[in-house]
Formats: sequence, C-alpha cells, structure tokens
Amino acid sequence: MTMSGQESVQHPWLRYYPSDVPASLQYPLVPVHQLLLSSAKARPDRAALVFFNRATSYAALLEEVKRVGAGLVRLGLKKGDRVAIMLPNCPQEVAAYFGALWAGGVVVMVNPLYTPRELQFQLKDSGARFLIALDLVYPKIAQVIDQTPLEKVIVTGIQERLPFPLNILYPLKLRREGKWVSVPCNGKTMRYGELIAAAPMQDAAPVDPKTDLALLQYTGGTTGVPKGVMLTHYNMVANCAQIKAIIPPMRGDQIIIMGALPFFHVYGLTTVMNYGIMVGARLLLFPRFELVDILKAAQKYQPQLFPGVPTMYVAINEYPQVRRYNLKSIEWCISGAAGLPLQVKETFERMTGGRLVEGYGLSEASPVTHCTPLRGVHKPGSIGLPVPDTDARIIDLETGAALPPGKPGELAVRGPQVMRGYWNHPQETALVLKGGWLYTGDIAIMDEQGYFFIVDRKKEMLKVSGFNVYPREVEDVLFQHPAVKEAAVIGIPDAYQGEAVKAFVVLKPGAGASKDEIVQWCKGRLAAYKIPRQVEFVQELPKTLIGKVLRRVLAEQEKAKSDNAAGKGGATPAP
Repeated sequence: MTMSGQESVQHPWLRYYPSDVPASLQYPLVPVHQLLLSSAKARPDRAALVFFNRATSYAALLEEVKRVGAGLVRLGLKKGDRVAIMLPNCPQEVAAYFGALWAGGVVVMVNPLYTPRELQFQLKDSGARFLIALDLVYPKIAQVIDQTPLEKVIVTGIQERLPFPLNILYPLKLRREGKWVSVPCNGKTMRYGELIAAAPMQDAAPVDPKTDLALLQYTGGTTGVPKGVMLTHYNMVANCAQIKAIIPPMRGDQIIIMGALPFFHVYGLTTVMNYGIMVGARLLLFPRFELVDILKAAQKYQPQLFPGVPTMYVAINEYPQVRRYNLKSIEWCISGAAGLPLQVKETFERMTGGRLVEGYGLSEASPVTHCTPLRGVHKPGSIGLPVPDTDARIIDLETGAALPPGKPGELAVRGPQVMRGYWNHPQETALVLKGGWLYTGDIAIMDEQGYFFIVDRKKEMLKVSGFNVYPREVEDVLFQHPAVKEAAVIGIPDAYQGEAVKAFVVLKPGAGASKDEIVQWCKGRLAAYKIPRQVEFVQELPKTLIGKVLRRVLAEQEKAKSDNAAGKGGATPAP
C-alpha cells in the first residue's frame, strides 16, 4: 500500500492493514433496499433466510418486501413517514424492514422486551404512524396506543412461519392459558397477512441516499434519555461496504451467517442482516440466543461467520456438552458491545479453529468504526484499527487537543458511516458532532502502530485518591482468575479515597473462590488503588439484550442498598 509520509504519521494504522484491505473505497449511491434487489436478481433461488429449518429464497423475500411496501402505501404511508418494527429475528422482521424502506419510509427498530412506558416514549418521540409487531407483545401496545401517533398496528406471530406448533419461544411462552394471544382486529389493528395481500409494489419509492433517512436507531438509554440516531441510506450502505472490505474470503459457494444478534439492535442489523443481504449470504435466524439451538444449527448448516458478543462465546465455551457439536466450519467471529476477555477468545479459537477478534462501534456510526484485522496482528485488549475511510483520534478531556500515542483521552471518529445527528435534539447533536468529528464518550488509547484500546466509558471512569481507574482494566484481571466466569466493577463512595472499587463476580459452575482470594489475585496485577475494596458474588450480572453489562444498574442497586442501610441507623462499613 502506497502512503505519503504525512499520511503515515496521521494514520499509522494504514501500515498494518492486511494487503487485501484498501485504505479507501468507492461507495455506491444506492438506497439500502438496493442491497436486497441486487442479490435477488443475481441469485433468486438461493436461500436468504433459514428460520427453524424453513428456508426463504431471495426471490420470495423480495416478493414479500414489495408486498409490505404496497400494503404500507395503501395504508397511507408517505415518503419519510416512520415505521416502527417490534419483532424478534424472524422472516417477517426482515421483510418489514426492507418493505418499509421500499415504500420510502424510515424504520424505527423497537426492542420487543420494552415496557409500555419505554414503548410509548419511543413511538411518541419518533412520530411513528405505523407499527409492525409480534402478537405476543400486543397487550403492551394496547396500553399506550392512544397516547401515541400510531394510526395502524400490524401484528404477526412467529408460529405463522413454522411448519409445526412451537410452545416456547421469544421471550416467554407463546401460549397463555392454552390459547394463542388474541389480538382484536379493529380500526387500528390488522394482521400481517392482510398487509401483504395486495399486489406487489414493483418500483421502490425514490430516495436520495445521501440525505434521506433509512433508520432512526434509538440509543440504549444506558446514560440519559434515549435519543433517535439519524442514519441515512448512505451511512448504512457505506458501513456494509466497510465491513465487506475487512472480512476475508470464506470457504464455500455461499456465506452462511449466524443471526444470533438481535436485528433491532444496530450491531446485528448491520453486521448480520444488511451485510449478509449485500453479499447474498444465507442468514440463520434465531429469535433469541438459545445455546442448544445455536449449536445444532452450527452443526447442520456449517456457518463460516458468527458475529456476536462476549457472553455468547462464554456460553459456548462453558457448555459441558459443547464437544458433541462440530463447530469447525466457523472461520471468522467479530465480537462487539463489550470487552472481549483474552481467555474467552483463546478458548473459543482452540475449540473452533476459527478467529475471534474484537471490534468496536456505536449506534451513531451505523455502528462499526474499528476492528482487529481478521488476518493480521492481534493485540490483546485492542479493538483493532479503524475500518477503511474512517479517521480516529484521541482528544484531551480538558484542552480538546489531539493527543499523541499512549495517552488516554476521548475517542473521536469521522467517516461516511457517521450519523446526521440526533432526531429532534440539535443541542445534544452539537455536543457530540464537532467539526465533522463524532465524540464517542469512550476513553481510549492509540499505540504507535495505530491500534486502539478502549479504556472505559468517560462517565464510568472512577477517581480513587485522585487517580483515574478504568473499570475494564480491573475486570480484565478478574476475568483471568480460573474460577471467574464474569465480572463487573463500579465505584462506591469512600470517605478516605473519594471512591473505592467494588467488584461483582459470577463464578463458573462448580467453581469456588472466596472474597479474600479474589482480592489477593488482584494484588501484584494491579496498582494498590485499583484493587477492589469490596467483592460481591452474584448469580448473574444485569445486561442489555445483546449482552452488554449495565454497570449503571449495579451502581443504582448499590446506592439503594446504601440508602436503606443508612435509614436503619448507618451505612455498613467496608470490610
């Protein structure tokens, strides 16, 4: 790769790109649904989706997409109208997503596990006129529908796409008291079958990929009020092209991808669904991460690509009967959403023979900005290198100046995948988009070779005796203990140090360890002020649906316990 001297200094990571990864790409100016149209025209009979062993071809998927588009237009959808989708991974979700875009709508992905309060907020904030939802969650919708702009709710059941009855699925039992969930068909409600009954809409609504929105992706709300990230068609197509550029060729005539990540989260939406459709892959759809179902599908369909989160790989590594299943087809795995412990990576790679690397992204960037080279140098704890056409720098938290290698600061990125801004939040947009740069809120370090390391969230950094303590660093040490399955670290008030470190630890099944043993393990591996003052063993850690540990929830629970103890005569002293 030819580089100028100045470019080498400003972008040192380019020297470490694999030889087949270009520094820059040409991005097609096409809408997201063109990805499906192109794949369907190229190989219409190829399987696009596999759902509980039932396949849907690219031609059949495109036909359904056109019918969804026609149905929405018949209901009154106009270009730019928001269409909310509240479904788990299933064929209807994929068709609804591309169908809404085909009709000129803007998709709003909604977590099916949302409470009525969360659902009402997102529907009102986005101004969604239409909602395509799982019939199981309709009781929650019914509670808030009159407090939202919704004009029509289209309901569908997973069982409609299965050749057999399924009693237990996502997220709980599909049957209640022996009956399917009953959804009234009235002025505001209709079945999905009615939506797609009309003649297909042959020509997609015209859009400008550079300016027209494809998606309002709401941030998880782990800090502050959730905001709708405005992603254009160009943002999302560009990110798919960037992902395609960094993933090496795979064995077989067709790429087969594990679709275990939920598509209502932008990580799964982009790295599995959009990317998979772009390359004509076969997507194995799972409504939720059920370990045995995943292992059986891996053995039967032999997927080569498995994007996931660390908790998925931990579950596979720790499953006692995992050796019964052949996982040797897996070639490449990209882990995101949380730090990937080295032990988890090495164990998974030994078992599968594939490569498991850490990547990084955020909703505001469609989401992928960094990835460890799948064929190249791996540095433990690193999120790797910026993907093609993505610039990155480390910003001093106090001065705002760019920092040299080795110095921690806020990670800022820019590239074709960066959002237009937050929906109806110009002030919040101005806080994170500055001069074309997206300020991520993550503390990171870049080394001399241009590899980036996430230290922690800016808002989760601890101050212990005036020193910065990053929870992830402590968690990485805890993860190395042979008895520890998972760990999370927060700060707790301390009269002497200001803050002290508290660790929450989940032990492996059958393993044992004392609090003193955990503390002793950290000594010699961490500076004294980073060593946990308190250790609490728990059965599980609070997580988002894709597996990101919610330290905020742990901190809130800890504060509540402290307040209760103080109300009963004083706080419990630290051991």
